[in-house]
Amino acid sequence: MKAPESNAVLTVYYDGACPVCSREIALYRRQPGADACAWVDASSCDGIALGPDLDAPTALARMHVRRADGSLVGGARAFITLWQSMPRTRLLGRLAAIPPLPWLLEAGYRTFLAVRPLWRARSPSADSPVTPALRAELRSDHAGETGAVCIYRGILAVTRVEAVRAFALRHLGTEQSHLEQIETWLPPQQRSRLLPAWRLAGWLTGAIPALFGARAVFGTIESVETFVDRHYAQQLDLIDALPPDPTRAELRAVLLACQTDELAHRDEAAMLGGREPPSGLLKLWCAIVGSGSAAAVTLARRL
Repeated sequence: MKAPESNAVLTVYYDGACPVCSREIALYRRQPGADACAWVDASSCDGIALGPDLDAPTALARMHVRRADGSLVGGARAFITLWQSMPRTRLLGRLAAIPPLPWLLEAGYRTFLAVRPLWRARSPSADSPVTPALRAELRSDHAGETGAVCIYRGILAVTRVEAVRAFALRHLGTEQSHLEQIETWLPPQQRSRLLPAWRLAGWLTGAIPALFGARAVFGTIESVETFVDRHYAQQLDLIDALPPDPTRAELRAVLLACQTDELAHRDEAAMLGGREPPSGLLKLWCAIVGSGSAAAVTLARRL
């Protein structure tokens, strides 16, 4: 990277390898006035881009900005200086400069820096065998298994039918195990931001049919697991299309084991539901559940 333009209002030095830092900088760079600043990623630039009085370890340790006159400030005062340079945050920057706010902001920033290594350690590298597409799939799996746990909790909260309760208790343990396994592959900051919604949707998906009896519960589970089987099959196909890799092979084994369990859930629900054709209302409900599951997966991949 070349040295920043000398006519920049500010030169901002940030750690692009930190996922939190890079997301915040991306927000600033979309603001009006951002084009008047020079943005330097200290994790990938050379010494020339940093200038004579700033080395890489110092630049990576905390954010810095260089004013047009060449003076350098770091930490909370760097943020205040940046805020003051942009139209939308100028008032915030002026207020933040009033004592004792700079010292309070600096204390908060140092607290963030103390926990920041956790994010850096968990952030995937560019050459990670778990590709962005696989991470999106794992996010949808985590959301789905979260919802599945809540489905069985919803059933147990409503039904008093012993056969249904025994079924729900058995499969609740399996879904909790699936969720724990997926969580080992997907750090917290990469999980769906809509988990409260998935928990509520799952609970209602279990509780509502439980109001109508065992046949409705088993029909719902059969519908859900039919969709989940297809969902896991697509993910296995995605992994199979990638070059062989030991980490992906391990992930494939986890997903295959989950799919096998879900198929067993589907088949048991179909058996317990009996051979009597479902009512029109149950068919409509199951169609809604299937469509809702597909929509939830699409959304969870992104959010």
